Amino acid sequence: MKESPITSFIKKYFLHFNALSLSEAAKSYKSHIQKNGKMMITIAGAMSTSELGKILAEMIRKDQVHIISCTGANLEEDILNLIANSHYKIIPNYRDLTPDQEKNILKEGYSRVTDTCIPEEQAFKKLQKHILNIWKIAHQKKERYFPHEYIYQLLLKDILKPYYNIDPKNSWVLAAAKKNLPIIVPGWEDSTIGNIYASCCIKKMFSPSLVKSGIEYMIYLAKWYQKESNKHKIGFFQIGGGISGDFPICVVPMLSQDIGYKSIPHWSYFCQISDSTTSYGSYSGAIPNEKITWGKLEKDTPKFVIESDATIVAPLIFAYVLNM
Repeated sequence: MKESPITSFIKKYFLHFNALSLSEAAKSYKSHIQKNGKMMITIAGAMSTSELGKILAEMIRKDQVHIISCTGANLEEDILNLIANSHYKIIPNYRDLTPDQEKNILKEGYSRVTDTCIPEEQAFKKLQKHILNIWKIAHQKKERYFPHEYIYQLLLKDILKPYYNIDPKNSWVLAAAKKNLPIIVPGWEDSTIGNIYASCCIKKMFSPSLVKSGIEYMIYLAKWYQKESNKHKIGFFQIGGGISGDFPICVVPMLSQDIGYKSIPHWSYFCQISDSTTSYGSYSGAIPNEKITWGKLEKDTPKFVIESDATIVAPLIFAYVLNM
């Protein structure tokens, strides 16, 4: 297959330091998939608001990612972008904002994520109205689902379709819903929609048990990992740090050490993109070798750390894998 311009560019110019780490990680990711491996991608930060969906959706459609762990914010913010993108406000000089200017942004009905202001009315309120109805239906039927499954129902029933504000092919959650891709959402409660659900429980509208818990997500992931690792080597591609990465990577030592299964393979590939430099006691700043001591990686697992901006690095690696 002829190399794409991006692949050729990376091979020619990305030769040292973080650039070389990017090149080697991309090459190893591609090799892992070509050898019938499967890949988990974990998404922290505000990658959905940075519109990673434009290329991550294609990765999902082309079977280059097989399971995702993301924060509740990334799950909902991809949908907010899908239904309200043209109402967003971009502030390139966000570093220069005064506290008074920040307060005015709030008064104008926006929530700021770095240079991007998300509109309350056109985004959050619109999604809240429809997800509330989905919860009510489950409550009436006495059914329980994971947070991502409620979102999948919204999308697959075309409830939000009249509001689509971008080309739907650029929504990674929509692409995942169409494939029924497994998603893990640890700590969903700290997202905006999670907060709204908690408020509904406080108001006695619903029971907390209507939404399946983090423990149930770990059990769900454990079953997936046991089944898939019997047939495939499983890789771990981590964007950022925090709970979206820390939660799922622990499934391997849980299965092998806490339950005592003897034949659980370690993660077979590891890459982390992070601007958190190596530091004392920081999970996000821990080098991959530390994970060997926790029974997550083997000593010979391909390991990569790219200390850079994930909004730049992740699309380049995905483009390399897709040969775009």
